[in-house]
Amino acid sequence: MFERLQLPDVAAVARRTMLGALAVGVLGLVVLLLFSQTWAALGLCVGIALGIGNFRLIVRSVLKVGRRADANKRRPLAMNTLGRLMTMTVVALVLAWVKPPLGLGIIGGLALFQFLLLGNVTRSMLKAGLGPSGGGFAFLLGAGAADPLGSDDGPGAGDGPGAVAGGTRDAGAATGEGAA
Repeated sequence: MFERLQLPDVAAVARRTMLGALAVGVLGLVVLLLFSQTWAALGLCVGIALGIGNFRLIVRSVLKVGRRADANKRRPLAMNTLGRLMTMTVVALVLAWVKPPLGLGIIGGLALFQFLLLGNVTRSMLKAGLGPSGGGFAFLLGAGAADPLGSDDGPGAGDGPGAVAGGTRDAGAATGEGAA
């Protein structure tokens, strides 16, 4: 599924995510400051900044690991990413315990950035799937647009005895061995 996500699409996803995170961060900062939630506003900005920093480090790690000739390229990348996420989570939870508005703002900023990233990746994948080979949802399911379920039966195929919904026959019913 991800082999169709090409390098220019990754750059566009990164750009849209960063700009979206900055816009939502400024909007959230203004709203939280209007409600006199200065610690939560600071936490939101710190959380979004941590999300942006983590994303940039992941991109750098992917490029670095991609240049290696090692057979196992996924393990160092996964361990580095997991370590950073665990560290940020522990720091955010400790701050949420010490100063709840600040910690919750950081957690909210991190979550907001991750949702923006996920939405932009999904948008890019759906957009790539709308080309001549098929529709967006068929692309996500791994099938072509002409046949989103991937079956070879055309309409009306398998409409004889022993046929079930979708045009697939029960092998026992087709040979007469099925239970009546």
